[in-house]
Amino acid sequence: MLLALDQGTTSTRAILFDAALTPLRAAQMELPQHFPSPGWVEHEPEDIIAHAVQVLREAAGDAAVTAIGITNQRETTVLWRRDTGRAVHRAIVWQDRRTAEHCARLPAALITERTGLLPDPYFSATKLAWLLEHVPGARADAEAGRLCFGTIDSFLLFRLTDGRVHATDATNASRTMLWNIHTGDWDEELLRLFNIPRAVLPVVRDCAAEFGKTAVLGRPVPIRGIAGDQQAATLGQACFRPGMVKSTYGTGCFAMLVTGAAVASQHRMLTTVAWQLGGARSYALEGAIFNAGSTVQWLRDGLGIVRDGAEASALAAQADPAQRVMLVPAFTGLGAPWWDANAQAAIFGMTRGTGRAEIARAALEAVALQTQDLLEAMRADMGAPVTTLRVDGGMARSDWTMQALADLTGCEVDRPVVTETTALGAAWLAGVQSGLLPGIGEAPAHWRLERRFSPQMAREEAVARHAAWQSAVRKTLTS
Repeated sequence: MLLALDQGTTSTRAILFDAALTPLRAAQMELPQHFPSPGWVEHEPEDIIAHAVQVLREAAGDAAVTAIGITNQRETTVLWRRDTGRAVHRAIVWQDRRTAEHCARLPAALITERTGLLPDPYFSATKLAWLLEHVPGARADAEAGRLCFGTIDSFLLFRLTDGRVHATDATNASRTMLWNIHTGDWDEELLRLFNIPRAVLPVVRDCAAEFGKTAVLGRPVPIRGIAGDQQAATLGQACFRPGMVKSTYGTGCFAMLVTGAAVASQHRMLTTVAWQLGGARSYALEGAIFNAGSTVQWLRDGLGIVRDGAEASALAAQADPAQRVMLVPAFTGLGAPWWDANAQAAIFGMTRGTGRAEIARAALEAVALQTQDLLEAMRADMGAPVTTLRVDGGMARSDWTMQALADLTGCEVDRPVVTETTALGAAWLAGVQSGLLPGIGEAPAHWRLERRFSPQMAREEAVARHAAWQSAVRKTLTS
């Protein structure tokens, strides 16, 4: 049996898979969000570890678990004491915007050349710099080697191994804005730029590796796979060949185009590590949308017009198709290809006839329209159109939303049997390292098509809606 721990932005889940990667049992807990100031988003690290232990035990039950794989929300930053494992501050979440001014002063060309990223508070480096400057005593303790920095995978690994292992994998390291994706090492010039002591950094390993053992299941079980959630989803979607694209619809939306070799984007996409196996790195172009499922949460919690995603889809289906209401969900700024940390959410095109249904439709269509922005940037970078999109994540379960995605992007949208592909990818890594599953160069046996959505909307209407969307986005931009 293989056990996957998927620690996400809004929940922590564990899924037990058999040796054929068929999901057998799952457990999940919702993760509380903390918003101490406008634009700030935090998590309590002790909640994260407590929930992780609980869902691992519930999902495992009395099964004989061979290995554990971990996948995690990326970029979220934790700083903790090496002796106790206790964080010195709440985790600063990837959505947090507190370091926007710092990012505006950074040398963009240097950062992009070394890391494939753009200066943005989304990434970990400025979050870590903020913690070192604002937590009393943190700077001195960090320089003395008494503190550990990590993304969520690294914090979980440290605590699950009782402080024996301070490590991460190449995919998570590649999202810190501190790791050189070409040399495969922490970049000394970037460490000086952000004033980060090397003593706080974890060791970087392959995605499939021996990461130590944990006793949380009552006996020592090896942890043999780690990957950031979007890279794990890429592996879970069996996007092993250059040119394949997956798009994950969770709290945010993240589209990843596997390129093999590193490709420098000319259209503000990110160059990132898709995976590192056997010491060899494969790369991808990635576009990040900060608000997807969180927009549905806003419909529920902010407006109170739906109870869940299913009700949002049903309500959207009742909307007047003649209205072109556009919701720009820049609740935490705009990601690719706009990269405006200060943009704010807005609704355009409302009339006296606009009601709950039209706003729900605008919220769900915003996810598809943002995806179209990403696919156009990928096409421009690669010189070839994207024709098929493999989808996963919570929003992928909505037939209405996936049909809207196909209609507005003009792509075939393929939904697999197992849509929890982040956990599937983590389990796959653990299985490969355990010798139970074939590696990256062999035909994948774990991906099966559940349904294909083909475009049905007239192309002229799709183009017109996208033009209205881009006009709305431009009105929200601050830079």
